[in-house]
Amino acid sequence: MIYRELGKTGLKVSAIGFGAGEIGDYSISDSEVDKLLNAALDLGINLIDTARGYYASEERIGRFLSHRRNEFILSTKVGYGIEGYDDWTYEIILAGIDEALRVMKTDYIDIVHLHSCDINVLKKGEVTEALLKAKQMGKIRVAAYSGENDALEHAINSDKFDSIMTSVNICDQYSLNNLIPMAKQKDLGVIAKRPIANAPWRFVERPVGNYAEEYWLRWKEMNLPESENWLDTFLRFSIYADGVDSAIIGSTNVNHLQTDIQIIEKGPLNPALTNYIKTSFNEYWMGLI
Repeated sequence: MIYRELGKTGLKVSAIGFGAGEIGDYSISDSEVDKLLNAALDLGINLIDTARGYYASEERIGRFLSHRRNEFILSTKVGYGIEGYDDWTYEIILAGIDEALRVMKTDYIDIVHLHSCDINVLKKGEVTEALLKAKQMGKIRVAAYSGENDALEHAINSDKFDSIMTSVNICDQYSLNNLIPMAKQKDLGVIAKRPIANAPWRFVERPVGNYAEEYWLRWKEMNLPESENWLDTFLRFSIYADGVDSAIIGSTNVNHLQTDIQIIEKGPLNPALTNYIKTSFNEYWMGLI
């Protein structure tokens, strides 16, 4: 496994992080989730990323990984969904962190993200101050923001956060081109989400309801050279994108995780291909604005 420093946080994260959204699905058995989570750690993946909104995910992490708490870096996201509190308030940030601590059976969380709140919420400042209060109290180690575009830019420029999470993939290079360089100038950690763009190559026609509709259109319109293994191309592009410390991959299959690790061990894509992909996206993007 490849490990990288997460900005100036002092944390060293695996280049592939485990996205725990899919294990929140109640249709997946507890025994399957138990095996999957522990296998991820055994494979050298040390970043586990979840969120308040991922149904059973946090509870299952607490149940199946708490006995190995010193072996992994735990990341979650807060801001909503606590009974008795208004979403995106000072109080719900602290309550959400306390609930995550309880459910995941830990006395600290390494990274806590504000989960894609809009720029107006960030400008009010109270949710950020609550996050910093939790850090001061030792409940969290890294104050982070997960999001895109203007809100992400505001978060970076606020000098309040230690790390960010944003979309980075072949079909989504806006943050890579415009915001991650700003984050790196400030020594922030960078975690990439959606690194394989929800696998648009799976679909012959534009999908509906698979969270890949827009990415599928972009992938088609970018006219990329044909690939014998699109997973290989997409994953290596994102993992080795400038400024990315770790990329979150969700799966319910241990073999898939093993394949992902084998792919990134090949190293970066050919520089000519990387440049072609970047140029194709930039030409596509300029056609939109």
